[in-house]
Amino acid sequence: MSVALAAQLREGTKKSHTMAENTGFVSCFLKGVVDKASYRKLVADLYFVYGAMEDEFARLKDNPVLAPIAFEQLNRREALEKDLAYYFGSDWKQNIQPSPSASVYVERIHQVAKESPELLVGHHYTRYLGDLSGGQILKNIAQKAMNLGGDDGLHFYEFDAIADEKAFKGTYRSAMDTLPIDQPMADRIVEEANEAFHLNMNMFKELEGNLVAAIGKVLFGFLTRRQRTGSTETVAA
Repeated sequence: MSVALAAQLREGTKKSHTMAENTGFVSCFLKGVVDKASYRKLVADLYFVYGAMEDEFARLKDNPVLAPIAFEQLNRREALEKDLAYYFGSDWKQNIQPSPSASVYVERIHQVAKESPELLVGHHYTRYLGDLSGGQILKNIAQKAMNLGGDDGLHFYEFDAIADEKAFKGTYRSAMDTLPIDQPMADRIVEEANEAFHLNMNMFKELEGNLVAAIGKVLFGFLTRRQRTGSTETVAA
């Protein structure tokens, strides 16, 4: 039995999607306020998350529910490795570790893979389809905000193995609609997709603190310089 899972996921995660976009970190990002130190921590966290996901999908390659959506063209780990080398240097593996929220996210992926691997569909949908849908927009924002040239530090957003992203998303959704699951399992997958959004939001909230601190540091330095020069002009909010 198959169900229209793609539509159920789209409708069932609308609220979570909106909540994620309204977190402080994402809101600032969309407005072009991107701190490089915070961003590279995000890249590191994503490396651990995608690493866990792609390891589990490779291990479960024969699972009849997971196999139809395990498109290798979507894999992000290699792209993230290039970005990490850019931000942290050639010895990046020794210089990164997952944040507490990313560790919880990774643990959830492994737990689901062990106890009910079909639920990984919810995590896969939340991450990869989101990457395809908004990748180029986010890349352009990050590129301008951090004054980056070319693809340096932004390989995560590039899907070199996918020629037509819009067409590929159609193929992906069609594959989801043919998965051998029943409605109770579809409901559980939608629930797990919302949990994936929640785990993402926790990472964003952690990064939000870093971003606020970075902005505060810049503002403090600006005010200090003005005081040193004896300026009494009002600083615009």
